[in-house]
Amino acid sequence: MDKTQLITHLRHVGFAMPQLQEQRAFYSQQWGLKEVGEQDGVYYYAAEGSSEPYVIRLRQDAKKRADVVSFGTASRANVDALAQQLKQDGVELIQGPGELTTLGGGYGVRFFDLEGRVIEVSADVEPRQSRELEAGEAIPKSLSHCVFNSPNPQATVEWYEQHLGFRVVESLQIHGRTLMWFMRCAHPQHHVLAIGNAPHVAMHHVSFEMRGIDEFLRGVGRLKRQGLELIWGPGRHQTGDNAYGYFADAAGNTVEYTAGMSDLDDDAPASVGDLSDPEVLDTWGTSSPWGEHVMQHHFNSPDEGLFTAPPL
Repeated sequence: MDKTQLITHLRHVGFAMPQLQEQRAFYSQQWGLKEVGEQDGVYYYAAEGSSEPYVIRLRQDAKKRADVVSFGTASRANVDALAQQLKQDGVELIQGPGELTTLGGGYGVRFFDLEGRVIEVSADVEPRQSRELEAGEAIPKSLSHCVFNSPNPQATVEWYEQHLGFRVVESLQIHGRTLMWFMRCAHPQHHVLAIGNAPHVAMHHVSFEMRGIDEFLRGVGRLKRQGLELIWGPGRHQTGDNAYGYFADAAGNTVEYTAGMSDLDDDAPASVGDLSDPEVLDTWGTSSPWGEHVMQHHFNSPDEGLFTAPPL
């Protein structure tokens, strides 16, 4: 199995938190996702333009945590081969390989990464009926990417390279110190995962793709008019060439509206960005400043569910 072709995309991210009702209202009434089901206390939210059965799942818990991060693969055979290789490599499996009982079903395997995050890789998930978003419709089209905080970023990057075939396409440095590594999968999208250098394990942010730049700006404006704080943005990163606007959900996780991320050729060499150049963070020059306030939100609070499998 060519591991660089193993992961096809990011399927969904699950959160657990004490304030479930506030989170449900945020993602359905403010962020623009559609609540599509509930199962044993887990609530599922789809993006209208995505065929994934859901892109966010929410569950109430006394502790705040990232419950699960799920990636897609092309076949059941890939799931089986991955599970066998993970066992041989000493990675702790949580569930499967086998049939999934969550919304959309499918066939998958769950395991802990080296820092205790719950990762799922699945195939044969039943697609939902998506639709084309209309011009000016300022709601998420799909899930774009997620970024992990790690106190051991180099080891975490190497783990995802070794076990799931992710490839570093770009890194960001300042004064000789690397702060973030951007990683792609089989899909040509610049990155679906990134690892940030941080004081503790947490979710840095989860990003949602908008229909286009106009819809991105309309979405940012809609949330600001509703009284949500725009933590950082609107701007356009040189890394990935994507627009960005960062907010916080009801539990304090950072979430992003984005649009326009670039694709890469398979043989594109890895590059390095220097954060002392302001255009690396924002090529438009329109964003609010990047500083202590932004970093505090991106660091998030420590994940309280490491090496603990969610109940569903």
